[in-house]
Amino acid sequence: RRRHCRHTSNRGLQGLHTTFTGKKMSKPYLIAYNGACCAAWAYVLFLSLTNVCPNNPKDTLAALWTVPNLAITLTYVQSAAILEIIHAAIGMVRSPVVVTAMQVNSRLIALFAIIYSPEAQAQWGAGVMILSWSLVEVVRYAFYLSTLVQKKVPYPLFWLRYSLFAILYPTGITGELSVFFAASKDVAFLSLMGDSAQNMEFMYYFIMAFPVIYAPGSPFMIMSMVGNRKSAMKKRFAKPPPPPRGLVFPKVVNKKGKEDRSSTPTAKAVMAAAVGAVNKEKAEKILKEKNWRFGYVKHFMGMVEEQCQSPEAALAVAKAGLEKAYQTFEFVAPDGTSCSMAEAMAAKNSEKFCTGFIKGEKAKEDNKIVVPYNGKDLSGDELKAQVKKWVDYGTIEPSAGSAIINCIDNPGWMDLSDRYFVLLGAGSAMGPFLLLMALGANVVALDLDRPFIWERLLTIAKKSSGTITFPLKSEQSSYKNDQELYAGAGCNLFTHTPMIKDWLLDLYPGKSFTVGSYAYLNGALHVQVSLAMDAISKALTEKRPGTSLAYLCTPTDIHLIPKEAHDAAAENLNTFSLIKLFGAFVSIFGPYCKSNVLPPIKAKDGKKYYVVDGISVAQGPNYALAKRMQHWRAIIAHSIGCTVSSNIAPSTSTVSVVQNRTFAWAYEGMPYFKPYEIATPEISNNVMTAILFSDLNDPSSVANPKNKLDNPNQLFSSGSFHGGTWRCGYQIESIGFPSVMIYFSKISAP
Repeated sequence: RRRHCRHTSNRGLQGLHTTFTGKKMSKPYLIAYNGACCAAWAYVLFLSLTNVCPNNPKDTLAALWTVPNLAITLTYVQSAAILEIIHAAIGMVRSPVVVTAMQVNSRLIALFAIIYSPEAQAQWGAGVMILSWSLVEVVRYAFYLSTLVQKKVPYPLFWLRYSLFAILYPTGITGELSVFFAASKDVAFLSLMGDSAQNMEFMYYFIMAFPVIYAPGSPFMIMSMVGNRKSAMKKRFAKPPPPPRGLVFPKVVNKKGKEDRSSTPTAKAVMAAAVGAVNKEKAEKILKEKNWRFGYVKHFMGMVEEQCQSPEAALAVAKAGLEKAYQTFEFVAPDGTSCSMAEAMAAKNSEKFCTGFIKGEKAKEDNKIVVPYNGKDLSGDELKAQVKKWVDYGTIEPSAGSAIINCIDNPGWMDLSDRYFVLLGAGSAMGPFLLLMALGANVVALDLDRPFIWERLLTIAKKSSGTITFPLKSEQSSYKNDQELYAGAGCNLFTHTPMIKDWLLDLYPGKSFTVGSYAYLNGALHVQVSLAMDAISKALTEKRPGTSLAYLCTPTDIHLIPKEAHDAAAENLNTFSLIKLFGAFVSIFGPYCKSNVLPPIKAKDGKKYYVVDGISVAQGPNYALAKRMQHWRAIIAHSIGCTVSSNIAPSTSTVSVVQNRTFAWAYEGMPYFKPYEIATPEISNNVMTAILFSDLNDPSSVANPKNKLDNPNQLFSSGSFHGGTWRCGYQIESIGFPSVMIYFSKISAP
C-alpha cells in the first residue's frame, strides 16, 4: 500500500477554478435563439406539408416557393444562421468556426440561387430541398434547445437528431443540386451581374462550382455524421465510469458550478505555466482562451516561438510545464485518498511487483534491417536504393536516410544481446517489439494486465532469439500453466505508476536501459498515459545511470525544421502542376491548401529557426499536449546528459487510424500531394527502429548529448521520417478534405 498519501481532493487546483459569468449570460440568449429558429423552421415545415399533395407531389413540390409567407420566412431563418458562425468564433458554443462557416455558406449559396432564379423556384427539387431543410432544422434546433433546458435530451428527439440525416441529407443534397443546375440554365440568374457574355459566363461557372464540390464532399459529410451517430450512441448508453483510480485529472468546477475532472482547465493551466515561465502576457491569453478546443493551436505556436528565443527559454518552458503537471494531476489510492502526482511518485511503496522472465527458443540469425515494401522485403543495397528515392523525393529528411544507411553498413549495431529496451506500451502497433525480439534484444515489456495481450507478447518472445522480462503479481514459479501466467502478467500505467518506477529502478543493476514511451490512448487519456510514462522516464533518467530515452514524434505537430526542408516546401508550393490548380480552386471555398511555408522565428541572438505547423485541429488539444510533454522530457533529459532518440515517424495506416473512414479516405488521396507517402505499420516500425539504433550507436547523432545544439528543440529536426509533411507545399491540416475529394473523384471515375 502506498503511504504518506493525504486526502487532498482539491489539491493543485489553485488558479483552475473558472467563473462562468459569460456562459450564464449567453445561455438565455442561446435559448431564445434556438427557440426562435425552431419555431420559424416549424412554420416553414407546416406550410410545406400542408401544401404538398400526395396525389400530385411533383407539381406541388415545384410550387412550394410560391406558398404565401414561406419564402420570406425561409430566407430570414436561414440567413439568421450567420449568427452561428459568430457564436463559434467568440466561443459561445463549442463548434469549429471553419466547418460551421462552410455548412452555413453552402446553404446560403443555395438560398441565393433559388431567390434569384425563377426556374430554380419552379422545379420539384426546390420543394425537396425546402422539406429536407425544414425537417432537419426543426429537429436540430429542438435538440439544441433541449440540451440547454433539460438535464438529458429525450430519447425520441436524440434518436431523430442522429438518424434522420440518413434520409434527409441525401434528399437535401439532391434538392440543392437541382437548384444549382436549374439556376445555371436560367438567363435571369446568369445575368444578375449584367447580360454580357463575360458576366453570364462568370455566373455560370460560379454556380456550377458547387456541384463539383458536392460530388466528393457529400459522401464525406454523410459518413462524418455516421461517425457522430456512433459516438453519440456510445456516449449516451455508456456505463457509469468506475471510481477514479491512479493518475487522474484534478477536480475543477464546471460551468454548472459542479465539480468534475474536465481536461480543459488543467490543460490550459499546464500550458500557461509553461509559457508563463518566459512570457506572462502569453500565459494570460492562454488562461483567457474561451474556445480552447478549436483555438489552442495559436497558443502552441506561441510557446514554440518563446522557446526559440534562447536555449534557457526552451528548457524553462519544458521544466515549468512538467512541474505544473506533477503538482496538478492527482493520484488516487484504492481507498479513495489522493495526493498530487509528485507526492505519489516520491512516496515509498510496500507493494512490489515480482519479475517474470522468458528466453526465446530460436537460434540467433544474421543481424540486418529488413523493410517490407510493396510486396518485397528490402535489405542491403535494395533498401539503400529505396532510402535514396525517399530522400530525393522529399518523403524523408537526408539525416533520416543517413541513419538508416548507417544501420545497413554497421550490422554490429544490430547485435542486441547486451542491450536492454524498456517498452512502455510493448504491444503498441507503432512500437519496436517485433523487430527487437527478432534481433535477439533483451526486452523489458510493460503493458496492460490483460491475458490476451500477454499471450501474444509471450508467444512471440518464445519463438524469438531474444528475452522478455515482465512484471508479475506473484512469483513466476507459482503459476501452474501458461494461462495462469498470462493472467498474472502486466500492469497498469495509470494505477501502478509508482510501483512500476520502483520495479524498474531495482531491475538488472548495472545494465543500461533504453526507455521507449509507446503507449497511446484517445482523448484526455492520452495526456494521462503520457504523464505516467514521463514519471517513469523521469525517475530512471535521474536515478539510474546510463538510461537513454526513445520517443516517436508525430508529424502532426509544430517542429523546428532544416532550412533545406523549408526551401523544398517553397519550391513545391510554387511549382506549377494540376495539384496546384486544384489547390487554388478548393481554397476559394475554405481554408484548404494553405501554404506550408512559414516565416522563420528570429531568436534574441539573431538566429533564424524555420518551423512547420503540422498540427491537425481535429486531433484536439489533449493530443497536442500529450505529445508536447514528451518533447519537454526529451530536451530536459538531453540537457542532463542522457542520449535521447526522438524522431518524427510518418503518418501510418495503423488499424486504429484507418478504422476512422475519414482518415482512411484522406490517406488514399494524400500521396497526390508531393512528396507524401503513407507508410504501413511494418515500414514505420522497421525504419524508425533503424533510426533508433543509429541514435544509440552513432556518436555524431544529435541524440548524443555531447553534440551541442543551438536550441534544444532542434533535437527533433534530425532523423525525421515525416512522410512528406515538412516538404509539401501545403500544410497537412489543409489537405485533409481535398485528399478525400481526390479519393472519391478517383473511385467515381469511369
